[in-house]
Amino acid sequence: MGWFGTKTEMVTPERALPGRSETMPIVREHLVLGTPYVPPFPDGFATIVVGMGCFWGAERKFWTAPGVHTTAVGYAGGYTPNPTYEEVCSGRTGHTEVVLAVFDPAVTTYEEMLRVFWDNHDPTQGMRQGNDVGTQYRSAVYWTTDAERRAAGATRDAFQTVLTGARFGPITTEIATAGPFYYAEPYHQQYLAANPGGYCGLGGTGQRCPTGVGPGG
Repeated sequence: MGWFGTKTEMVTPERALPGRSETMPIVREHLVLGTPYVPPFPDGFATIVVGMGCFWGAERKFWTAPGVHTTAVGYAGGYTPNPTYEEVCSGRTGHTEVVLAVFDPAVTTYEEMLRVFWDNHDPTQGMRQGNDVGTQYRSAVYWTTDAERRAAGATRDAFQTVLTGARFGPITTEIATAGPFYYAEPYHQQYLAANPGGYCGLGGTGQRCPTGVGPGG
């Protein structure tokens, strides 16, 4: 069955590509941090999965953040199991490009990870980020616990107040229950470390998300 939608129109489950059962090859060691970026992760460490446009620049924002143990890029939020990059870019998987960050809660917090997310992209752009247009570039937070869901919503609402005051439009970020995280191809992992002059389309709003607005904040 063909797909006749536009790059900014979400594919329906019945029109999504079938994907495959084989997982993507993995190079276990993080090019910058030297830590494995596949499970098992250290006991007590936490994770966050977010989409904020092209995942090359987004991953760099997280591997430089305090308390982060490791990072990886992949695909989430859609329907196609184990998609390729080309399939995701076709708009026929429903996935967005995401970053998985593993962090030490003794050093940082989930809310601080959300601030890295909000501060470093424009969450008001719908199915695009800057010049990158398509459903795979949408802003997204995928949560696994009710506390994470509430933190995502609270920080979004606080940031919306800031953005409205700066004449930005409504935040369009998808905040949804986490599904599977599919690792991207090895050449995408830590791409800007391997290619320092590589493309980075990441750009924020120039505004900062307030602190202490999450549950218990």
